[in-house]
Amino acid sequence: MAAGLVAVTGATGFLGRHLVRELATAGYRVRILARRDVIHPLWRDLEVEVVLGDLGDERALDRLCRDAGLVVHAAGLTKARTAAAFAAVNVEGARRVAERTSGRMLLVSSLTAREPSISDYGASKRGGEDAARAVLGERLGVVRPPALYGPDDPETLPLFKLAASSPILPLLDPRARIAMMHVADAARQIAALAKAPGGFNVALCDQRPEGYSWREVFQTAAEIFGASPAYLRIPGFALRAVAAAGLLAPRSGAAPMISFGKVREISHLDWSVRPEEQMSDLPAPLFDLARGFLHSVQGYEASGVIFGKPAAIREKMLQTYSADGVKYATFADDRSRGTHL
Repeated sequence: MAAGLVAVTGATGFLGRHLVRELATAGYRVRILARRDVIHPLWRDLEVEVVLGDLGDERALDRLCRDAGLVVHAAGLTKARTAAAFAAVNVEGARRVAERTSGRMLLVSSLTAREPSISDYGASKRGGEDAARAVLGERLGVVRPPALYGPDDPETLPLFKLAASSPILPLLDPRARIAMMHVADAARQIAALAKAPGGFNVALCDQRPEGYSWREVFQTAAEIFGASPAYLRIPGFALRAVAAAGLLAPRSGAAPMISFGKVREISHLDWSVRPEEQMSDLPAPLFDLARGFLHSVQGYEASGVIFGKPAAIREKMLQTYSADGVKYATFADDRSRGTHL
């Protein structure tokens, strides 16, 4: 096997784009699986080998994994209408990649895999872990990121748009705690795990493994725009009604963002990261929630998103954070590498 060669699936996804850069920066030769030949702005100064294909293309998987000392499997389906659709990608895809892994495999799972009975998605992520472990045994390492956010994430953009424009923000159960993490920090820690021997199952988090309340999340987002909204408790039945409406949508369209499984996930009270799930020697996160949210909004604005709130508020916040002596990657640092896209 060629030393230093890492094969990556899911490389063009939200986390994968950052992960490829971190692996290449760490000195690995990176080969990715992609449906088309793509050069992402994050990779402008990198040499990335591309294998055209997807998880259902056995020949492409053979070419991807050939001679790779490590395979990082980050591909996965996050939205689907049925359990079978989730399993076809998240379980069978993990199994097919594992079967072609001659060295070690690092599987990027999800914190939801800890509670597989809550949703079809969580069940499929646990199923993918189990399928890969059955093939690889101790040659498998599993990493479970929490809820991720960052400047190029379409999934959390609605949160910031709502925080910027609405005088009233929703609240879920005040007892709930959700661990969160900036995507760049998650990518740095996963790249560090590429050097670890297999056999581990670790969860990631920022400086708050106990997680955040929903009020903290929305309030932190609102403060980025200088807003002081009121808060309204949203009962569970309202979320279930939204999920039911999604089931009535045309079946030919995209899978709904809010499904019954997603409602059960966001209504779950404990998405904190427990001490026994953590690994102590990973790189320290650079972003807390406030810095991470500020960085995200700056990134959205640089790529053309208009929030209708003056940028001077965020510039002042950035000056405040710079003055406290904490060193972290600013959006200005990233912009020179094109990471705002």
